[in-house]
Amino acid sequence: MQPKDIVAQFIADIHDQRFDEAKTLLVAEGFEYVGPNMHFLSPDDMMAYQFGMAAIQKDLIVRQLGADGEHVFAILDYRTNFEPIGDVRLAVWFRVRDDKIQTVEAFYNAAVVENMLGGNLPSASDIKASES
Repeated sequence: MQPKDIVAQFIADIHDQRFDEAKTLLVAEGFEYVGPNMHFLSPDDMMAYQFGMAAIQKDLIVRQLGADGEHVFAILDYRTNFEPIGDVRLAVWFRVRDDKIQTVEAFYNAAVVENMLGGNLPSASDIKASES
């Protein structure tokens, strides 16, 4: 598969809440997720966070998907069940190597997400503690 196809499948798996399938598209070693207020070095941590966000996800719409070699860029609308807040618009940069997503860098208005979660975003250690 081409990098763009891998990312498209990853986004489709997140949309459909197939988190185990989505995780298979991420590298096991050397993974990194960077967002405006979160940083994960483990696919497990990132996927645990995605699982936690599933309750508020109404829809995930791909507005545009483009690729330049191993770099894939996605413009997404993350629709939530929190109507007063509305949608979160995301720009996401993926790097794919050897048919696996190695890095994910997300750009979005973090204040909107923090408001949805009552002003506190969970850390990776909070997510691990809740899994125990």
